[in-house]
Amino acid sequence: MSLIRPNAARQLKRWAEPGIAVLFCAGGVWLALTGLGIFRWFGVLLAIVSTSFALLAIRRAMFWGGEFGVGHVEVDEGEIRYMAAHGGASLPISALRSVRLTQQDRGPRLWSLSGAGMPPLWIPVDASGAQALFDVFANLPGMDMQALLRHLNRPQGNDVVIWQRNAARLH
Repeated sequence: MSLIRPNAARQLKRWAEPGIAVLFCAGGVWLALTGLGIFRWFGVLLAIVSTSFALLAIRRAMFWGGEFGVGHVEVDEGEIRYMAAHGGASLPISALRSVRLTQQDRGPRLWSLSGAGMPPLWIPVDASGAQALFDVFANLPGMDMQALLRHLNRPQGNDVVIWQRNAARLH
C-alpha cells in the first residue's frame, strides 16, 4: 500500500527530471549571487547548463503519454521495437521514412512509423516505454519538435504527418 495516489505518483514521475534540473539551476543562481571567486563562476556555469537541461526535460515531460497503452517500446542499437500480446514488429531507424500521429474511430492515438519497403509500425502513444521515441524523433533531420508537441497535446487529432524524410534528388 502506497501513501501516494497512483495518479499523483505518475505525475511526480513525469515531472521529476524537470524538477531536479530546476533545483540545480536555482542552486547555480544562488552560488553565482553569493559565491566568491571561482565559486561564483562555477555557479554561473551550473545555472546555464542546468537551464538547458531543464528546457529539454520539460519537452520530454510534455511528450510523455503515460504507460497504460497496449504493448512495450524499446529503442536499442538503432532499431525501434514494439512488442504486444497480439504480436510486434521492429523498424531500423535508418529505414524510417515518415512519422504520423493518427487516431482511428475515437480509439487510442497511435504513432505510425513508415519504413522503406516495410509495413507501417503502429505504436500507441501511451505504450510502456514510448517516451524513448522522443530521442529518436529529436534526432531526425528536419524534425520540428515544437510542431510534434503541439499536435501531441491536442485532445483529439486527425491523421497528421509530423515528419517525412526528403527524397534524394539527382538535380
